[in-house]
Amino acid sequence: MDRRRFLATLAAPLGLAGCDFSLSDGVFNACATILPERLRTHPLVTAAWRGLDPANVLDMHCHVFGNGDSGSGLWFNPALERVWPLQGYLQRLFYLNASCTHEAPGKVDQSVVDRLLNQCEAMPRGFRVLLYAFDWARDESGQTDRERSTFHVPDEYCAMLAAAHPQHFAWAASIHPYDPAALDRLTAAAARGARAVKWLPTAQGIDPASPACDRFYARLAELRLPLVTHAGDERAVRGFGEALGNPLRLRRPLDAGVRVVVAHCASLGSGRDLDRGESGPMRPNFELFARLMDDPRYSRNVTGDISAVTQGNRADVVATLLSRRDWHERLLNGSDYPLPGVLPIVSLPLLVQRGLLDPAAAEPLKELRDHNVLLFDFVLKRSLVNNGAGFARPVFETRAYFEKAA
Repeated sequence: MDRRRFLATLAAPLGLAGCDFSLSDGVFNACATILPERLRTHPLVTAAWRGLDPANVLDMHCHVFGNGDSGSGLWFNPALERVWPLQGYLQRLFYLNASCTHEAPGKVDQSVVDRLLNQCEAMPRGFRVLLYAFDWARDESGQTDRERSTFHVPDEYCAMLAAAHPQHFAWAASIHPYDPAALDRLTAAAARGARAVKWLPTAQGIDPASPACDRFYARLAELRLPLVTHAGDERAVRGFGEALGNPLRLRRPLDAGVRVVVAHCASLGSGRDLDRGESGPMRPNFELFARLMDDPRYSRNVTGDISAVTQGNRADVVATLLSRRDWHERLLNGSDYPLPGVLPIVSLPLLVQRGLLDPAAAEPLKELRDHNVLLFDFVLKRSLVNNGAGFARPVFETRAYFEKAA
């Protein structure tokens, strides 16, 4: 049985890595390569770009990965290649399909990059993506924990890609604050043009509220590099426990003057209300994120990224994000590529049903996704409305936020 038939067979009974999913839009990505002119000039696409300067549009949440077959240092945990436990195996297959990865020996790393470049080249001139490195999971002493690491993307790899393709790529480092070399690595990453630092605390074993991070925060604040950190529950990568994703644990870097981007606006799960003590009640993580956004002390240094919020298990927050016009200057758009290419987890009929998407937009969006996941995600976000209002221009013109002078 080939990979696509395998995905189709298993997606429905198993679900996808704990995500809500729908088969209404299909199971696997068609991976078409050439964007037809009728889609490039479709009124929905034209309307999406209207009023925006593509040179200021940076998809600020984009993943690259591979198995290291190019000598890149990329790494996948070998456990994901074993059929059991099935969830991790299935998850890996979906990611490979979403990114249209060529699995022939020696072609995995390069095919991921080639597909991403193919999509960037179909966008208006000036559009770029921010590529994320991804550090190892580490223990409290900062030693690498390969067993609990899901994948690894070296800083050097992303820096190399950005240097080779500056018209399409910028890059963000991923530096674990417990690494004894963290400060040196941070200084080096900034010197090589890193635009941010990316963390996924629950998967990497990072407690954002730990005093062990204080020296790292001081250097981040000094460099004016933003920290893009996942908050809320994490379904795509398993690790050290959901408590590390509590948005209120980000008060420590915020109080240290770090510019913090709360990935996905903490749109999944519940966390302890730490403002009421370690035994405080459980509250939705999105509510805790909103508390940070509404705290006047953080009005200049907390933002949220809206990557992945159109997924079925996160879509409950979309109406609120659209209606909070006072937040739009502090929301940043990213795709979380390649996840929008995992067809079952973004349900266009669900968004139509909730009155957030014009029914006439669904079919052209499905076609866009077959050809260009980046464009699909962008046009979808630009097409969302609540009570007649969509996301404002600053949500998409994110480049200035990641310039060092910001």
